[in-house]
Amino acid sequence: MTATAPPRRGLSDFYENPSVPVASGTARSERQARMLAAALGPATTDGPKTVLDVGCGDGTAAATAVPFLAGHRIVGVDWSQDALRRARTRLSYPVRGELTDGGLPFASAVADAVLFSEVVEHLVDPDAALDEIRRVLRPGGHLMLSTPNLAAWYNRALLLAGVQPVFSEVSLRAIHGRPGKEVVGHLRLYTARALREFVAASGFEIVGLRGAPFHGVPRPLRPLDRLACAVPSAASILLLHARRT
Repeated sequence: MTATAPPRRGLSDFYENPSVPVASGTARSERQARMLAAALGPATTDGPKTVLDVGCGDGTAAATAVPFLAGHRIVGVDWSQDALRRARTRLSYPVRGELTDGGLPFASAVADAVLFSEVVEHLVDPDAALDEIRRVLRPGGHLMLSTPNLAAWYNRALLLAGVQPVFSEVSLRAIHGRPGKEVVGHLRLYTARALREFVAASGFEIVGLRGAPFHGVPRPLRPLDRLACAVPSAASILLLHARRT
């Protein structure tokens, strides 16, 4: 009797697994929220600005941003039903949507800003995702994108030693060849230069780039990680601010 092969599990199964992390560090979320608050300014009598948190995960990042964006409306969007179930405990407006082929459930040019936090590194087609984000943003609307930095200070040392960089993954089942144990489904990684060029080529004007620390850095190395934020190209996390042209 021939044994039956186990069913193949794709990306959709992976991201619907409740054990897969869908939130990132508070320090990154707060820095990004402060950048967005400075860009939007305070809410006015003309009404709140609309902020879409695309790829909101469990809603942690958007909930962290709420105190900095008082008076503005934050809508969380995610593809994963499991993530949205968790987001509903933190957000007033969680909706399901996708990032390709008009999959965001909004008309064109309705959003004043898009938070795109720790999402682009998970995408098969990041070009289509930025096209869709650009579609829903008003002209001059703000994009706040964060993603791990392939050229983080410790990754440069790891590569010199022949070790797979942190944040990179070669399997959805286990970590191989690098520090850490948690599989999170990273498909693409960017340096600061690559991220700027990629976003600019998608129809955005680059406003600025900052660095943020990574919550997974071992405690003895965290002071170094915070210092590295002063040089964004070497920081753990890249925080990019761009505007729709």
